[in-house]
Amino acid sequence: MDPRMAELLTPYLKFLNGRELGPDDSLRERGLDSMQSINVLFEIEDVFGISLPDEDITDATFATGATLWTAVHAQLEREGVTS
Repeated sequence: MDPRMAELLTPYLKFLNGRELGPDDSLRERGLDSMQSINVLFEIEDVFGISLPDEDITDATFATGATLWTAVHAQLEREGVTS
């Protein structure tokens, strides 16, 4: 997982309790809810310059930082954006 992804997610994870986000930590268990997920999508657009396709906006994609990064990285490659 890219360090920018952890930095982007951390403010939305109220149950992280000062810990560093691990790539396999459950985002839901760390406090990410569906409304915050929308804000995370906007942050992804701002930070990485991409929009995730609708088919990637799923619970599975938002399960962990690693699964979300996988979707972001794949879209970066599809759009030819240098990460």
